[in-house]
Amino acid sequence: MRLEQEVGVMIRRVKRVIGERAHAVHPDLQPASYLMLAYLGQHGPMRASVAAEMFNIDKGAISRQVAHLVDLGLVERTQDPDDGRASLISATASAVERLTAVAEHRRRWLDERLGDWDAEELADFARVLGRYNEALNRS
Repeated sequence: MRLEQEVGVMIRRVKRVIGERAHAVHPDLQPASYLMLAYLGQHGPMRASVAAEMFNIDKGAISRQVAHLVDLGLVERTQDPDDGRASLISATASAVERLTAVAEHRRRWLDERLGDWDAEELADFARVLGRYNEALNRS
């Protein structure tokens, strides 16, 4: 089926792009850790347990990812002001700068590739893709 083929191409492309973005942020950054870092950079500090639930990853895997990100200087731990026994993880200022640069580069690249699409085509594509994602998210 054509839909399956095209979704497969999109998945492979997304995996490749995530790997490229991770490497652009830091040469030793793993793609899975990049996704968590990007989320932290966009949404701010959170407990590692919240990240584990959000990404549907066990706490041990999150702990390893956080340790990896801390070792790379991309994430820092701070005490949770609401519960002194817990800590929050957040992207460092340097990580946010790198993430922003990577996102800007990607937007320019997409603008070049999709420059011949008019606004209506882009809006239609976004709408249909959103509808597709909503349909697949139904329980």
